Amino acid sequence: MQSSRGYLIRALNEWILDNGWTPHLVIDAEIQGVMVPQQFISDGQIVLNIAPSAVQGVMIDNDAVSFSARFGGVPMNVFAPMVSVLAIYARENGQGMGFGSEPGVEALYEEGPDNDPEPPEKPKEKTRPSLKVVK
Repeated sequence: MQSSRGYLIRALNEWILDNGWTPHLVIDAEIQGVMVPQQFISDGQIVLNIAPSAVQGVMIDNDAVSFSARFGGVPMNVFAPMVSVLAIYARENGQGMGFGSEPGVEALYEEGPDNDPEPPEKPKEKTRPSLKVVK
């Protein structure tokens, strides 16, 4: 069965835009295949504004999110496999959805300096998920 993540991200992106809000994606930048500006990664994650006024050619399919944008005046093609998308939310009010880890994701993390795959950090017990508003 296909993952529902791509369907949900497309639907939430449309809902956020229909309400006049600004959609943001939280991406796990340590997943293999992620192409994002490295200088904006913080704690292994990056928050990307995917509003039509900020990016060009947004493509959200069942496999990945991709678009072109300028970062610090430098044009870049961004690519994020769907398993790397951790959340989508509206900048103005934080409404949106976070996504948990899918089975088999451990094998998709970039290899560390000793050429062994780095295991993902274990989640903290009994904490509520939260989103950070980035302005």
